[in-house]
Amino acid sequence: MIGKLALAALAAAAFAMPAMAAKDAIPANIAAAVADPARPAADKTRDANRKPAECLAFAGIKPGDRVADLIPGTGYFTRLFSKAVGPKGYVYSYIPSDLDAIYKKHNVTIPPPADPNYPNISYIHAPIAKFVTPEKLDFVWTSQNYHDLHDKFFGPPDIAEVNKAIYDSLKPGGIFIVLDHAAERGSGFRDTDTLHRIDEPAVKKEVEAAGFKLVAESTILRNPADTHKAAVFDPSIRGKTDQFILKFRKPR
Repeated sequence: MIGKLALAALAAAAFAMPAMAAKDAIPANIAAAVADPARPAADKTRDANRKPAECLAFAGIKPGDRVADLIPGTGYFTRLFSKAVGPKGYVYSYIPSDLDAIYKKHNVTIPPPADPNYPNISYIHAPIAKFVTPEKLDFVWTSQNYHDLHDKFFGPPDIAEVNKAIYDSLKPGGIFIVLDHAAERGSGFRDTDTLHRIDEPAVKKEVEAAGFKLVAESTILRNPADTHKAAVFDPSIRGKTDQFILKFRKPR
């Protein structure tokens, strides 16, 4: 019979193994991107909640990839992509001109000054509905902003047209990642402009209508304690919202 100490040791080992496996599953290029000493301190403080290594590993970002960061915000993921794809890869930061009034209100310079630490990034400043890149891409990524496409301050644009443009920008087999704040199931687009949340099934239906195939979903950023009733900026939930990550592929 196994003694209590032996059982405790086995339980501890079983608990530790998944953590070790998860750490080992992070590719070297992604681990190096997260550890990049040039990243702003403000970015690093957000890592605990945003789990960038796991997110990029789920997406499958590889050295040499061509990536578009669509609606990049402050560039949190843009800089990570830059290091993850390496010198043979390239990153396009697509900053929609539809948001120029908001950028001006907050004294944000568009495009931002070039950073010598990230020479493989260039900026595209153009309407969201005219999304286009200089070359075919391996990935288009948008995080915490897809819901905004349905809001008045964004126009809103014709979502079918935007998703078709994203589809056309990708190589056959290319990936479109949508990461966003989850809304109540069945709410559709009801909460996009108030709570800044969106119903996951509604996103799937909308994106697949452009020809994409949903190939994977991630629970990395899920938070079952989130009731989906508070705005994402509410102090009670900010930075800890229940978020979904959807991986769509353009068929070959």
